[in-house]
Amino acid sequence: MRKLPPPVPWLAAGEAFPPVGSAWSHQDPAPGLLAAGAALDVPTLVQAYSLGIFPWFSHDQPVLWWSPDPRMVLHTQNFRLHRSLRKSLNHFLNDSSCEIRFDSAFSQVIKACASKPRAGQSGTWIVPDMVQAYSALHQAGFAHSVETWVAGELVGGLYCVNLGGMVFGESMFAHQTDASKIALVALVAFCRAHHITMIDCQQNTQHLTSLGAAEITRTDFVDHLRQNVGKTAPFWQFEPVYWNQILTARTPTPS
Repeated sequence: MRKLPPPVPWLAAGEAFPPVGSAWSHQDPAPGLLAAGAALDVPTLVQAYSLGIFPWFSHDQPVLWWSPDPRMVLHTQNFRLHRSLRKSLNHFLNDSSCEIRFDSAFSQVIKACASKPRAGQSGTWIVPDMVQAYSALHQAGFAHSVETWVAGELVGGLYCVNLGGMVFGESMFAHQTDASKIALVALVAFCRAHHITMIDCQQNTQHLTSLGAAEITRTDFVDHLRQNVGKTAPFWQFEPVYWNQILTARTPTPS
């Protein structure tokens, strides 16, 4: 008889998270599920991310908290700028109407991400409560948008969380080809310029793998957090000189 998974702890607002090692395993119905409940406020989100935990739930579910093992991450030095994307980036850089902005339209970015269903799904995990929570996190200085603008129009971008020397990628959107990827290139360039070596991607996808992301153990991920979340966070402003972190670097080859 198959062993039943342990019960999922229900957390009251302000209650500490259980150890991430108690999350459901691959033998359980929802690998990485750690807890339910708690509050989607700024202190809870900051605590969660610093421990390697993130919220993810649908509109008909309570707040669910996850810490998967393994963890998908992008080591910024391993980012792969493929030939087609390099061509799009060069076109973007040579067009004076194109620019990257940080944090000028966070609300537009997260709402655009929320309007985009995930592949094979009819809805989105960025439910209104999540939009409200990450907007508050942005106002507190912990969540940021990386925006691709063309001729004064927001055409793509992403939003992320930053604690000290660690960046946690959340979601992307594009209204033009490669617009979200160009935002990701800008984020990688920014991270390299500020000696941020890892971007959390949470879960494995073929698209992330093609860009150089890879899985690491939860133990290694949490160790990296402990060493980096206490560092001084960078000032979130994009400078054109940051592109050199990408354009002059050697693109890693697939292993």
